[in-house]
Amino acid sequence: MLSSPTLFRAYVIARGLTSSTNRPREDSWLKSLFVRKVDPRKDAHSNLLAKKETSSLYKIQFHNVKPECLEAYNQICQEVLPKIHEEKHYPCTLVGTWNTWYGEQDQAVHLWRYEGGYPALNEVMSKLRENKEFVAFRKERGNMLLSRKNQLLLEFSFWNEPVPRPGPNIYELRSYQLRPGTMIEWGNYWARAIRFRQDNDEAVGGFFSQIGQLYMVHHLWAYKDLQSREDTRNAAWHKHGWEELVYYTVPLIQEMESRIMIPLKISPLK
Repeated sequence: MLSSPTLFRAYVIARGLTSSTNRPREDSWLKSLFVRKVDPRKDAHSNLLAKKETSSLYKIQFHNVKPECLEAYNQICQEVLPKIHEEKHYPCTLVGTWNTWYGEQDQAVHLWRYEGGYPALNEVMSKLRENKEFVAFRKERGNMLLSRKNQLLLEFSFWNEPVPRPGPNIYELRSYQLRPGTMIEWGNYWARAIRFRQDNDEAVGGFFSQIGQLYMVHHLWAYKDLQSREDTRNAAWHKHGWEELVYYTVPLIQEMESRIMIPLKISPLK
């Protein structure tokens, strides 16, 4: 992962923001740190930033698999996970499941939606503990893992709803560790920035953490291939306003990571 100072120095050099002609803009940036469209003291971040019309909770899982077990891991996941996803008595939906192609190797990423929030999550977990097939699956899967972690997420109100899409696509999960206290600023800027990234239907979903590693943001994008990703991202720089929003959001980041992922056959996001 790259630290935000390194990212920002690279951005400054590349975009020539250190010139004396940009002094008013630098002053404007400093002032922006003290201006919020929404006062976070008046309500929780989750209430200010999440979608009001739904009560969905998301869980993202990162499984680091033993290299020699990845094929077997994928096989048992493709056999068992659809049964949970399709069972009407489980209020959860498999949004997507992938292997990391570029980034951390031999890694699986799963994204779940729980319709009904925390009560739905508790209901699913309770039922799964009584599901003998799932208990056996989890034990067998555990023997294939080096490590695992998860986070509970809410989706940003201004982002696209993640819905199944045909393929073939590659997916990029861009994960940002924000500086504590900056989630509101991030949300305010990206509420405007997302409109610059809709031309090729690349925006899949945007989330922020509630439990697990905090002040984490995940943006999920879909592209036809790596060249399409490059072309789409470069095109954003030719749109008036994009550069300014990047300029303001980069200082909010402590660390960031990009994963290029390939969906499994069972993934609704193909």
